[in-house]
Amino acid sequence: MSTQQMDFFAPLASPLPPLREGEVLSPSQWVTLMAIGDTIIPAINLSFSSEKRLVAEDEYHEAFAKVQSIIPAKNNVEELALKFLAESASTTPGLKELLQRTFSDYVRPEARKGICTILSALDTRAGCLLLTGSTTSFHLQPVAIRHQILQGWSQSYLPLLRGAAKGLASIFKSTWTKTSPTLPQVLGFPRAPVHGKPGKGFEYSFIQFPPGPEPETIETDVLIVGSGCGAGVSAKNLAEAGHRVLVVDKAYHFDPAHLPMSEADAGIHLFQNGGVEASDDNSINVIAGSAFGGGGTINWSASLQTQGFVRQEWADMGLPFFTSSEFQTSLDRVCNRMGVSADHIRHNKTNQVLLYGARKLGYNVKPVPQNTGGNSHYCGYCTLGCGAAEKQGPVVSWLPDAEKAGALFIEGFTAHKILFDDHNGTKVARGLQGTWQSRDRNGTVSGSDKTTRAVIIQAKRIIVSCGTLQSPLLLLRSGLTNPQIGRNLHLHPANVMGAIFPTPVLPWEGAILTAVVDSFQDLDGHGHGAKLEATSMLPSWFLPILPWKSGLDFKLRTAALRNMTGFISLVRDRDTGRVYPDPLDGRCRIAYTPSALDRKHALAGLEALAKICYVAGATEILTTTVGVPSFVRGESVPGEEDHGINDPRFVAWLAEVRRKGLPLPDATFASAHQMGTCRMGTSAKTSVVDPQGRVWGTEGLFVADASVLPSASGVNPMVTNMALSDWISRGVGKAMRGAARL
Repeated sequence: MSTQQMDFFAPLASPLPPLREGEVLSPSQWVTLMAIGDTIIPAINLSFSSEKRLVAEDEYHEAFAKVQSIIPAKNNVEELALKFLAESASTTPGLKELLQRTFSDYVRPEARKGICTILSALDTRAGCLLLTGSTTSFHLQPVAIRHQILQGWSQSYLPLLRGAAKGLASIFKSTWTKTSPTLPQVLGFPRAPVHGKPGKGFEYSFIQFPPGPEPETIETDVLIVGSGCGAGVSAKNLAEAGHRVLVVDKAYHFDPAHLPMSEADAGIHLFQNGGVEASDDNSINVIAGSAFGGGGTINWSASLQTQGFVRQEWADMGLPFFTSSEFQTSLDRVCNRMGVSADHIRHNKTNQVLLYGARKLGYNVKPVPQNTGGNSHYCGYCTLGCGAAEKQGPVVSWLPDAEKAGALFIEGFTAHKILFDDHNGTKVARGLQGTWQSRDRNGTVSGSDKTTRAVIIQAKRIIVSCGTLQSPLLLLRSGLTNPQIGRNLHLHPANVMGAIFPTPVLPWEGAILTAVVDSFQDLDGHGHGAKLEATSMLPSWFLPILPWKSGLDFKLRTAALRNMTGFISLVRDRDTGRVYPDPLDGRCRIAYTPSALDRKHALAGLEALAKICYVAGATEILTTTVGVPSFVRGESVPGEEDHGINDPRFVAWLAEVRRKGLPLPDATFASAHQMGTCRMGTSAKTSVVDPQGRVWGTEGLFVADASVLPSASGVNPMVTNMALSDWISRGVGKAMRGAARL
């Protein structure tokens, strides 16, 4: 029976590409690494003698009872609780393989070298003495001693050791929550959504090439590099205008029958760098889509139009288009195509908490329109791809429109460089050089029997839509030297807060982000501040953000996810960073550190979120900053005055949160919005593209994606990106028609 005939989601497997040949770590380094893993995710049981146990017998029985009380009744509660507590990193199927893939494919060479140096040192007498205070190899120490060592690192006055402890804990928290066989059972977390029905996707046709030693050369009118939000809008507009359009992307298309993917597979197939790009100083983790359809395949449906004060800021930079009726027309046009509306929203518990708490406190809160084509779409899995085909991202809306109008597509295409002709000192874009790789004979990407072919695409116009992290790198690889390329990076840095409620919440159910509090969006008088929103509550998305205090504490925290809600304080950042190519392998590098001002704004948002959670009845409120304890609500006493957020214990805890602040590396920041690295402006001295999206110093070359935004959008940038791409691509089409008439 096909998925389309089913009334429930049963996603097909999405096999991963083969692992690279060769070991990334030596056998002894693997032993040490897995010993660290078994310390962060330890087996908790009573099988060792009392002096070697990680927890005392009474503490174990208390934890065992607590886990049993959480597990849904349909399971064998006692047996599952035993397995869950006894599970360790080394006994988790698939965890080591995911680690190997992470280290070989996604960890930067110098970072991998640094980790290898630490692992080797922990197996020498001198290295262990320096790092642990003992000459005994780390892996030979009892788990309780290893535990003390890692806790000591996390509390060290040396930022290097604190950063190492945080980084190693993050790796194992992430890989374990993605691969654990017991965690989903303890939580009652289903593999796929229980609400909604599978949808039928558009059947794309992709160009194929035969094997051959020489480059294959093809020709088109307009070449669009990328398939995300800017690319999709551009492809539709230009194809419907009668131009021959070709869209290329390095990703492969997965239809709704494969969606949502598992948490482990999605990171590899749908996101850049295996799921997370870390900044050079590890102060922020950057999550960027790298799927067919770009970020529109994995975003959370939030469809907010650009706010007036941001539009005015951009107009004041010499770009009056942003306050024109034309821009508003583009905003409305892209929203209408996607069926953007707040009329069909059904809020889940997390968003209900945000709405209720904000109103009780007098904060301004409103629903967030969704691009779900007039459907309520009560699904919390869309960051792994939408199996219902209701989220109107590029693969569901814009790209099918483009193909119906004659556009062609190539998947598995890696763009190397843009080719130029020199016309009287001006670079005129004439094509793109790249490499195509087919699927294997079974139609997947997991086999080794793939065809690889060099391809040259000749085009009259080229639109770069690779996204904020990759578009500037393609321009640099192509020989462009404008110093502004890659600079002015905005990330909307977000800090996370969690809350635990007395009854099950099942936070992974329901649309992810359907409400926003904007009372704190202008904290400096210049439009910079924080918005308060819900965040994804899939286990491997939320749980790894929680600080690691001990192995038992982390396991109990993960088991409590059933009763949790999670929120972000998302900052419209004033200060910027840059992206640049790694000097060794050319991959994306991010130089960005959340500034003191932006961290101050994030902290103000966190304080407001804590108050929202308090008045909404949370029994415990969690920050994600190392060293900050959670707030645990006391038992209410009948007849005692309810002080609300003036509760002296809560006030004292908030004061401690403010005192601690958000120092680095103790605070955890993340970004799902990247903007500005090819920003639009009025001069090549301050920007990368002109007001029409054309790259300064070139002809026939344009950029249409979020990298063009002049500064941070302040809202989820999808609609702003699409509207600006609508304007740019329509301008390209008009110019081509005008040139044809000459």
